[in-house]
Amino acid sequence: MTASRPPASRPGVTIIPIHGHTPKIHDSAFIAPGCTIIGNVEIGADSSVWYNCVLRADVSRIVIGERTNIQDGSVCHCDPERPGDPDGSPLIIGDDVLIGHMAMVHGCMIEDRGFVGLGAIAMNKAVIASDSMLAAGAMLTEGKVMGPRELWGGRPARKMRDLDDAAIAGMRMGVAHYAENARHHAAAVDEALTR
Repeated sequence: MTASRPPASRPGVTIIPIHGHTPKIHDSAFIAPGCTIIGNVEIGADSSVWYNCVLRADVSRIVIGERTNIQDGSVCHCDPERPGDPDGSPLIIGDDVLIGHMAMVHGCMIEDRGFVGLGAIAMNKAVIASDSMLAAGAMLTEGKVMGPRELWGGRPARKMRDLDDAAIAGMRMGVAHYAENARHHAAAVDEALTR
């Protein structure tokens, strides 16, 4: 992980240090205008955070791996340590993760290649396993653990079925698409600023 760029080099993005922590954003990551990134946040190589997302790590930490995308309007937060819970609930997001528009992920773990659907919610200490999908609009309640290659849906979310190879391939195509599209958007933002 390289040090974050100065805020001035990410136009339209609000980067706020707090409690001695400044966000660390890999130079190759795309952060869209309108985003607010606060505190103890790390964003890995070739990841993308899309328009009007909020990542607020003021009471614990948020770690985002490589080639992960957090789509427009999503909110990412965490929870501090508490009596009987000295680790608190950091938000840990692996590599090649897809997080759909308007999702809310809070103090949970999303393993490599996990998928969070549009408008879904994942709560503290929940786990979205590798190659698994939380369906659009679902709510994964506190402490629930999804198995690998499972589809969960509903409010509260429950296992619906196992995912087949075609579904897994589709998720991987989505990751590749967002990594490529982020490069186009980064160029478009730069071009807009030079007009």
